[in-house]
Amino acid sequence: MQIRSVLSAALSAVVAATTLTAMASPAQAASNAQTCSRQVTMRGYSDALDKTTYEGALVGDLSSLATDHRGHLFALSDRSKIFAMDGQLQPAGVRSLADEHGNALDSEGLAIERNGDFLVTSELEPSVRRFDQRGRLLGRLPMPDNFRVAPAGHGILNRTLEGLTLDHGGRTLVAAMEGWLTTDGMNTRRFQTWERHGRHDFQLARQWAYTAEPGYGISEIAATGDGRYLVLERSFAVNVGWTAKLYLADPRRATDINDVQALANDQPGVRFAQRTLLADLSGTCPSLGAVSHIPNQANPLIGNVEGIVVVCREHGGWLRLRMTTDDGESASEITRLYDVTVRLPH
Repeated sequence: MQIRSVLSAALSAVVAATTLTAMASPAQAASNAQTCSRQVTMRGYSDALDKTTYEGALVGDLSSLATDHRGHLFALSDRSKIFAMDGQLQPAGVRSLADEHGNALDSEGLAIERNGDFLVTSELEPSVRRFDQRGRLLGRLPMPDNFRVAPAGHGILNRTLEGLTLDHGGRTLVAAMEGWLTTDGMNTRRFQTWERHGRHDFQLARQWAYTAEPGYGISEIAATGDGRYLVLERSFAVNVGWTAKLYLADPRRATDINDVQALANDQPGVRFAQRTLLADLSGTCPSLGAVSHIPNQANPLIGNVEGIVVVCREHGGWLRLRMTTDDGESASEITRLYDVTVRLPH
């Protein structure tokens, strides 16, 4: 995949003010009333990609963001496309994906291995497939039987594997279920891990539980590098439109639930991942002058937020993030990129 520009660790300096509005240091952002909470600052956004095309492909339906080991940024469309993004957050390359039969995927989560291979979730079966840098299918990872969509398992169609991230230097792959299993409580979400064995093989490993906000689904996760994970939850309601919340999940003392077939919201004897609210993005983030075409959208800045990635670390321990919305090819939705900084609690 040809890439015109490298997104370096100094990414904050290469994005022009015309691309993302309200760029500032974390301290400056706080003084400019861009804070969502003590831990989260909304530094800017861009609608430049909305309803655009690249080499005949719609640059929309963006469901995930990921970076490779060199800092290059990639965006995954749930219409089986991966876009390489340049330093101005514009498409610089595109690859199409397909399953074993040549069919399109409902591609939702993206992680990139050190050798450049793409790991991509589909929430239909569900599955995690590996593709090379040209988009050729290389294989599939093993999947827990109970994650499979009913009647094969207890998953719910279009509510299975949504978030995906690599951790521990690429040795651990972590995926999050958007919704609950039919055997579990409705607020319970399962996270599945795979551990690398050899250069290319991943084997099923630890599984742990997480309690989601009632009425919310997990749309994306991102490793923070210290064994914890950013978790993006979002929901839609007619009277308020899209809402989104950013949490920090700490599973380091969580119970391995691989052998737990039915999991209540407060299962005795099961230690869930510790969960900390970092910001109610729709409730406390400033609108930054953004517009929305959705009736009754409470915060016009927030849409169907589906992608999040840590792009670099900044002075003072702040993490620099990119987030994206999925416009669903709808005239009322917007493809929007966000520039966010997060300071993790100890």
